[in-house]
Amino acid sequence: MRKRRSEKGIRWLSGYDFSLLFVVLFLCVFGLIMIYSASYYTAETKLHNGMYYFRHQLMLYGVGLAVAIIASLIPHRLFVWLVWPGYAAAVICMILTDFTKLGINTNGQTRWMRVTSTISFQPAELVKVAIILLTAFLIHRHTKEMNGHRWPLIILGLCAVPGLLVLKNNLSSGIIIMAIPVAMIMLVSNKKERRIAFWALFALGLAAMIVIKTMPLDTLIGIGERIEATGILKAYQLRRLYIWNTPMYDARGDGYQVVQGLYAIGSGGVFGKGLGASLQKLGFVPESANDMIFAILCEELGLFGAVSLIILYLFLLYRMMMIANRSRDVFGTMLVIGVMGHIALQVILHIGVVSGILPNTGVTLPFVSYGGTASLFYMGEIGIVLSVGRDNPEMVLPEEKDGKA
Repeated sequence: MRKRRSEKGIRWLSGYDFSLLFVVLFLCVFGLIMIYSASYYTAETKLHNGMYYFRHQLMLYGVGLAVAIIASLIPHRLFVWLVWPGYAAAVICMILTDFTKLGINTNGQTRWMRVTSTISFQPAELVKVAIILLTAFLIHRHTKEMNGHRWPLIILGLCAVPGLLVLKNNLSSGIIIMAIPVAMIMLVSNKKERRIAFWALFALGLAAMIVIKTMPLDTLIGIGERIEATGILKAYQLRRLYIWNTPMYDARGDGYQVVQGLYAIGSGGVFGKGLGASLQKLGFVPESANDMIFAILCEELGLFGAVSLIILYLFLLYRMMMIANRSRDVFGTMLVIGVMGHIALQVILHIGVVSGILPNTGVTLPFVSYGGTASLFYMGEIGIVLSVGRDNPEMVLPEEKDGKA
């Protein structure tokens, strides 16, 4: 009896990718340390409680860990039942946020939805997970047809509905939402022409970024005024391009955050000023604990700390790639690929924005930045990946491999 119980315990634990779980928990602990360091001054001066953001994030990670464990225990094939309800919920939440009084307007942008008088959340994070589930499911159902045009266009069209609703007030999240299904489709497509077109568009986008970054500011403003007249981009979005081109364009206004963030990165040097020794977090860098936390990290831990964090993210993605490769079915593989794409894009955009490589827009750093909704959904996605990993054919008891079970 005891032997059977121990075997069940081993079987229950054997499916977990503990390397993935460890690196996620390490990032969360590291994130808590950085949030405490980056937010203490702001929390003390504004809320008279220097531990406020730290305690709130600690509680969220506790809830998030429970969500991840529960999700990991559910066979990933059962997530099929959440595909259409999740998609419908995401679209409905975005409509309610954009077009009803439930949407909370902050600084001219409506990104949060009011649930109760004290609780709110970002529907864009729900949309990201819903898009991953939907794309993985449809690719699984129509794998043989992904080299054609019909189903890739249907998938992109379905993803575009909530994507455009998000894009209305959140450019960065809108880009991520549309990029995730494109990346997933490209991975299962064997059509050479499609891959060539994809890389051609990527090269074209990169060339456009270089042109905008190096263009004289007066010329860029002139072009921006014409674009604004067409309604394609809003004035605040164009101002971000101007500031990206020339950070000192509005150093005391919209460019203040970018300039102060660059000061923080530049002053960190190779090994930084030391943990907790940042000066820019003392009211100089807005959103120092979430959208700009990488700048504070660079100031306190220097280039060494920044490179170390990037290596941890690369290891995280590597473990996910291993799980995707070993998955028994297309649905599981695509779920993991979708989560990989989401996390990779978030990291690239956050670091790119903070370092001035990309135009300024609010993007959190997974597992490190302060943020309630994002943290919970990140942990939920990790739970989905662990669920796929627990179903791997290699992760069984030794006696099962020998056919003795």
